[in-house]
Amino acid sequence: MLQGLFNYDNPVWRFIGKLGDLILLNILWIICSIPVFTIGASTTAVYYVTLKLARDEDDSTIRSFFRSFKNNFKQATAIWLILLAAGLVLSVDFWFFISGQMALGGMLKTVLTAVSGGMLLIYMFILTYVFPLQARFYNPVKRTIMNAFFMSVRHLLQTIGILVIDAGMVAASYFSLFYLPQASMLLMLFGMPLIAFVNSYFFTMIFKKYIPKEDEDKVHSDSTPMLGEEDEAMKKAIENLKSR
Repeated sequence: MLQGLFNYDNPVWRFIGKLGDLILLNILWIICSIPVFTIGASTTAVYYVTLKLARDEDDSTIRSFFRSFKNNFKQATAIWLILLAAGLVLSVDFWFFISGQMALGGMLKTVLTAVSGGMLLIYMFILTYVFPLQARFYNPVKRTIMNAFFMSVRHLLQTIGILVIDAGMVAASYFSLFYLPQASMLLMLFGMPLIAFVNSYFFTMIFKKYIPKEDEDKVHSDSTPMLGEEDEAMKKAIENLKSR
C-alpha cells in the first residue's frame, strides 16, 4: 500500500505534479509577458505545455515553454498585436454606444450597440481559440485567425462552455480577493495557466477532429501537424466549417 502511495505514477502524485507545473508556468508567463508585446508568444507557450499536460505527455515544462516561445515568437507576436489593436477599437466602440456618449436615436443606438456587442463576442471567440491553435498547428497568421473563428463557431457549445468557465474562474478570483483572501492568493499562484489548463481539455477533444489519423499517436513535438490548405484533409475540414 505504501509502495503504491509513494509511486510517482500514482494519479495523486501526477495531479500534484501538474499543479507544480502550473505554478512554474505562471511564473514564466508573468516574466515573459512583462514587455507586453510578448504576451502572445508567452500565452502560446503556456498552451503548448498545458495541451501536453492535458494529454498526459511527460516533458520538461521549462524546456517546452521556451521551445514554443522561440518557435512561435514571430507569428504569435503578430497575432497578439493585431488582436490587441482590434480589441481596443471594438471595446471603445462598444463603450461609446452603451454609455450614450454619442447622441443617437433610440433605435439606431440599439442597433449599433447590438452590432458592436456581436463583433466583440466574435472577437472573444477568436481570442479564445487563436493561441491554442498557434501552439498546436503550423499556419500563416491570417489562416490561424480564420481557423480560430470558423472552429469556434462550429464548436459553439464547447466555445460557450469555455467562455462561461473562464468567466467563472475570473469572477471567483475577483470576489475571493475581497471575501476569501487566502483562496485568492492560492488562485494567484496558478494564474492564467490554470485557465489554459482547464481549456486544454476542451481543445484536446476539439483539435483531435482536425489531426490526420497517422498523426494521432505522435507526441506533440516540433513536427506539429499543419491545419491549413497544404493538407487536403484539413482543407476539406475548413470548408465544412464554413458551410455550417
